[in-house]
Amino acid sequence: MRTPREEGFYMPAEWHPHVACWMAWPSNEEAYSGAPLGSSAGLRNAKLSYADVARAIARFEPVHMLVNAEDLEEARELCGPSIQLRTAEIDDGWLRDSGPSFLIDAAGRTAGVSWVFNGWGNKYRHEKDDRIARTLLEEEGYTCFSCPLVQEGGGIHVDGDGTVLVTESCQLNANRNPGLSKGEVTRYLIDYLGVSNVIWLNGGVENDETDGHVDGQACFIRPGVVLAAASSDPDSPDYEVLQDNLEILRRSTDAHGRPLEIIEMEMPYKVLEDGTPVAGYYVNFYFANGAIILPAFGFPKEDLEAREFFTRTFPEREVVQLPTHDISFGGGNIHCITQQQPAPLGGPDAR
Repeated sequence: MRTPREEGFYMPAEWHPHVACWMAWPSNEEAYSGAPLGSSAGLRNAKLSYADVARAIARFEPVHMLVNAEDLEEARELCGPSIQLRTAEIDDGWLRDSGPSFLIDAAGRTAGVSWVFNGWGNKYRHEKDDRIARTLLEEEGYTCFSCPLVQEGGGIHVDGDGTVLVTESCQLNANRNPGLSKGEVTRYLIDYLGVSNVIWLNGGVENDETDGHVDGQACFIRPGVVLAAASSDPDSPDYEVLQDNLEILRRSTDAHGRPLEIIEMEMPYKVLEDGTPVAGYYVNFYFANGAIILPAFGFPKEDLEAREFFTRTFPEREVVQLPTHDISFGGGNIHCITQQQPAPLGGPDAR
């Protein structure tokens, strides 16, 4: 089978208009073993936060929530009528990572990539989630490009104009693609995302079960403009990694050879009274149609500053900030639990 690049497909930027947002209902209690009140309460609180995120996004675009059959009643009660529930066999709710990376082409077609999903390096069960991208694309009638690369959607961030951001700590980790070189991984990213330029950050932040997904560290917010997490606290365990990322970005250019504009955003790191570490991953937000869905971490000063920053940076969008620290105990945040489906080019979806 030819690759998406050979077929003229590419992954557009996340600010490209969406036809829908896809999510999946959290299902794995084990993932919340680090929550302050224990795994059972952690999962219940995460479900409440997932429902809050889904309803917030549904104000701006349709939201499809994949749900195990035994969880339908609970999901319907918590999400309400604005969310479209779809029965599916899933292991957990991190659809950014397990779901398809949607692609479009100039002819108005939609397709998607099904990466190999191995539970973030075999940390959690993943057999159902490894199938969900293919299943979703087949049910929707879209071409599915199956890529042999072990990869998660949170490990990539594209500008829609030829460039993708990734991290070495994730993409080159021995628990994902031990037999592949950096050059071979680069080739897969180029062929399956329709890009021509791969920017490799170091990654490797502390207490991150994803092994350093880029969507907690840096993202494109406009063509040529990168929002990068930074730390002004030398005592933060992530200080040096984030400084290294900034240096790499300053030396990098986009696919057209243009230097990047880098906007730094403080990523606070605090330890709760019970010893639980919490990092403020404000970069892990969701572009909705006409809106920014932004996390809050219970840090009064930093949460307010983040909201003010996004309001200034995106005056044309409504900024909706939600408390999501309960989601973060499971290993991610708003961007990690959402997957945008881009609108096709040139009118109705030709499929």
